[in-house]
Amino acid sequence: MAVWVIIGAMMRHIHIHPEVREALAVGQPVVALESTLITHGLPYPDNVQTAVNMETAVRTGGAIPATIAILQGVIHVGLTGAEIEQLGQLAGTAVRKCSRRDLPLAVARRENGATTVAGTMIVAHMAGIELFATGGIGGVHRGHPFDVSADLLELGRTAVTVVCSGAKSILDLPATREVLETQGVPVVGYQTDEMPAFFARRSGLPVDAHVQTPQEVAEIIGARCNLGLQNGLLVTVPPPEADACDPDEVEAAIAQATQEADQQGIHGPASTPWLLRRVVELTDGRSLRANTALLRHNAQIAGEIAVALSHLAK
Repeated sequence: MAVWVIIGAMMRHIHIHPEVREALAVGQPVVALESTLITHGLPYPDNVQTAVNMETAVRTGGAIPATIAILQGVIHVGLTGAEIEQLGQLAGTAVRKCSRRDLPLAVARRENGATTVAGTMIVAHMAGIELFATGGIGGVHRGHPFDVSADLLELGRTAVTVVCSGAKSILDLPATREVLETQGVPVVGYQTDEMPAFFARRSGLPVDAHVQTPQEVAEIIGARCNLGLQNGLLVTVPPPEADACDPDEVEAAIAQATQEADQQGIHGPASTPWLLRRVVELTDGRSLRANTALLRHNAQIAGEIAVALSHLAK
């Protein structure tokens, strides 16, 4: 009896969009999307347009999009157009950035919250959604090896497949790759034999497996599920070649931005959005174009993988 009381209390704090609920009930493919890119990643109205474009890309891939956020203490799995617009207009205001630590705080205090990679994984898993598409995951910060994103730890303990373009290139990528290995997270290269570096297509870092098709990814997910493993799976997708940045240009911009952040004492959760904005300025907007292109690309591929997984399940 106590178990049902707990489940009932939990569901009072979670609202699943009717389209998403129906899709999950009949086994249709669904892809989760994060919301920090709306409130913390891009300015208004670019943030709203990017979020809408990602949902459209998921549908192009054949799946139903489920953007996840917290509105006045209620976790939403799937947003309406009006709710995305509402979140977009809140960019730059006191919206809580929610990982595992923050979810109960935002719910209990009836706050607005945007889910990080880690937070989105947790809610997606609660809702029964296997696929999640994003741009880049968090990782180990350059020059600050003890500043490790909660994304990496969540990938080690939450059974969700994350489709991304590697870790954000403002981070220490070799150290991030080592932590993924320590956490037991398989890193799959989608049509690539090395991890992409977010804005750039190559990092020089290896993947654990190289696949060419959504079906191959679905088979790996199926094997993980059949084995009862509780870790996540990272599927890394290079940004589209036409939109990718020159790796040397990006590295020079990141090095300068990182030095400026250290000089100004910008560390912790504030560092990632600050560094990304500064890199956009230093690359004359080229990194932003690469970012928005890879977000759409990853969302469509996640949709295709979700379709392949639904066929495999049937």
